[in-house]
Amino acid sequence: MLLALIILYTITLVYLPITERFRNYTIIVALQGWILLGIALLRLHSVSLWEMGFVVAETLIFKAVIVPVVLLRIIGRTGINRIAASGKSQFNALGLSIAALVASIAVTYYIADATIGVVFFGVSLYGLLSGLILITVRKRIFPHMVGFLVLENGVFLFSMAVGVEMPVLINIAILLDILISVLMLGVFLTKIGGEMKNMDSDNLTTIKD
Repeated sequence: MLLALIILYTITLVYLPITERFRNYTIIVALQGWILLGIALLRLHSVSLWEMGFVVAETLIFKAVIVPVVLLRIIGRTGINRIAASGKSQFNALGLSIAALVASIAVTYYIADATIGVVFFGVSLYGLLSGLILITVRKRIFPHMVGFLVLENGVFLFSMAVGVEMPVLINIAILLDILISVLMLGVFLTKIGGEMKNMDSDNLTTIKD
């Protein structure tokens, strides 16, 4: 079951660079939240009850519910649901994603260690690279925001690699995850949300308070 969830999580990362609709990004973010919840429940069976409750609350309530709702609200405020993409840009992004997957496998193979979960490390590294790719290849701000959320999910999954031996890292990752996400979504809602309809990332330098 755990392996199936990890494979499903990897599939969501592969799908990210080829989708054009903002609602699909939101669905992926919500799905990753549910997947991380399942992974946490299966992986962290030896942690204390209150730590498990903290993890469940963050993954279920925050990642799988609150963040997708906020993303949908941003879509509703801006009135757009599609990026300006071409088949070539999608092909290039997919090629970068596959290259990132191969690189993640190679790095994981060379630094494999018995003290960490090798599969978790490899997939989390791929998640980090996928977020960076999304931020790099897309011009719209919304995909950039999703890219940062994917980066945070990768950090959370990385904490799963050593979470059994060092559960405090999970708590740190959760707190950092919540803090960054709240700050980022708050900025998009209050400062950028109303102006994002026709805004590419190149125009961010013109935003004034």
